Amino acid sequence: YREIDHLGGKDLYSGSKASAEIIFNSFFNSFFNNHNNICIVTARAGNVIGGGDWTKDGIVSDCMKAWSQGKPADIRSPKATRPWQHVLEPLSGYLRLAQVLNEIGSLNGESFNFGPRSQNNHTVIDLLNDLSKYWDLSHESYRILENVSFHEAGLLKLNCDKAIFHLDWRATMGFEDTTKFTSDWYNHYYSGTIDMVDFTLSQIIGYENFSKQRGDKWSL
Repeated sequence: YREIDHLGGKDLYSGSKASAEIIFNSFFNSFFNNHNNICIVTARAGNVIGGGDWTKDGIVSDCMKAWSQGKPADIRSPKATRPWQHVLEPLSGYLRLAQVLNEIGSLNGESFNFGPRSQNNHTVIDLLNDLSKYWDLSHESYRILENVSFHEAGLLKLNCDKAIFHLDWRATMGFEDTTKFTSDWYNHYYSGTIDMVDFTLSQIIGYENFSKQRGDKWSL
């Protein structure tokens, strides 16, 4: 999906995102379009995972809770494909976007996608298999729910060319680093043997170092 593609979605989750974008566009054109001292944009992230996510019915939070209790996780739509990315990825994009927006007012009112490298689009099963590698499980990592009472999109994929062109931003982490960062955080949390603030800061520093090694402009 590109930023200029038609907004919509048959499920409530997609509809809520489209609604937020429509409201933003209406407010921008009604009140902010001609303000030279106010610049606003929207940022659209792919499927974000990472430590500290306790979202109810979220795939990662549900898995981590179940695995910490020695249980398999209940999942739906195992073949659904999503642009999985660690939470630090879009956050670096948001910060870079704010920086550039402050410098280049012509981006006012625009929307930007922030997603992973194209090869990071994996199925739910791929995600769980990679996350579970870092857990000492004596059981199956998941069981599939047969009766799902609502519609979910089968394939989601973001085109991030606009962020690459205007912001010189691109995702840093591969899929393996993304799942390792995520599982490591929850493993340490449930072990109760480490200060999670310190560990979270160490992951941020590690992520920044990845980006500096690549020469990403936002991290230099």
